[in-house]
Amino acid sequence: MIKKIGILTSGGDAPGMNAAIRSVIRAGLNAGLEMYVIYDGYKGIIDNRIEKVDRRYAADIINRGGTKLGTARLPEFAQSEVQDKAVEILNNYGIDALVTIGGDGTYKGALALSRKGIKCVAIPGTIDNDVASTDYTIGFATALQTVVDCIDKLRDTSSSHQRCSVIEVMGRYCGDLAVYASLASGSDIVISRENPMTEEDLFEEIKKQLKMGKHHIMVLVTEKILNVHELADKITKECNIEAKSEVLGRIQRGGTPVALDRYLASSMGVFAVDTLMNGQTGVCIGIVQNELVATPIEEALQMTNKSNKFIKHMLCRTR
Repeated sequence: MIKKIGILTSGGDAPGMNAAIRSVIRAGLNAGLEMYVIYDGYKGIIDNRIEKVDRRYAADIINRGGTKLGTARLPEFAQSEVQDKAVEILNNYGIDALVTIGGDGTYKGALALSRKGIKCVAIPGTIDNDVASTDYTIGFATALQTVVDCIDKLRDTSSSHQRCSVIEVMGRYCGDLAVYASLASGSDIVISRENPMTEEDLFEEIKKQLKMGKHHIMVLVTEKILNVHELADKITKECNIEAKSEVLGRIQRGGTPVALDRYLASSMGVFAVDTLMNGQTGVCIGIVQNELVATPIEEALQMTNKSNKFIKHMLCRTR
């Protein structure tokens, strides 16, 4: 029987995390449970930064970006002795269940604690949308809107100066932000791991579009694939068009969460509490074909990111 639930956020922050925190706290309290927050992720457990909270703690945070709990990375948490210390501290508080919000690193920590007797459920919170066990992660929709807004603004100046804009977006090893943003913004070319392109092919595509009458070009690139500054210089030399590079950076993480992220976070938070109360542990919450699901974390970590063939088809058809 679960009596006390702790909640933490870990890894990179994502818009909508506060909505998930609010949802978990209120769902737990409405079920008659004691609720505890843990500051700065798994590090907060080791540092004993744990606080019992009531409904007032979750007031007026649903519309706030970032995470009220703070977040930090703790590489040492991979060590069994550090995990044992975390279990001991949680037991001292009487916390018998944990809801963690974050990406795959957060999932690994939850899985480790679950194996050591702490009931754990993970919620996907990352702007990259790189958790394969769910169609969408909390924060992705807001980050996507931010990227599209930036592209719209860059298009104005790119068009005015008849330039090629080479725009790097976040995503780590997942190209969803770049691919979805390209389709939503009407950008001309997208380069990601799911949609690779050699420099020679890129130059040929730019030349082709210029011959078709385009007077400015928008190229989106997922981070960590290539150096967009060097690429812009090469485009200028090879394609007879001035090219400028833009790195959107961490601005993509911030901002008020859009309605879809608030809805997703709120739904997942309630479902996470229900999942724990139904006796499940070591699982992560996801939304698959518009249905909330609980997948074993170990299985989720083995999944590979889905490649959306329909979106690739749409990109080709809308150029």
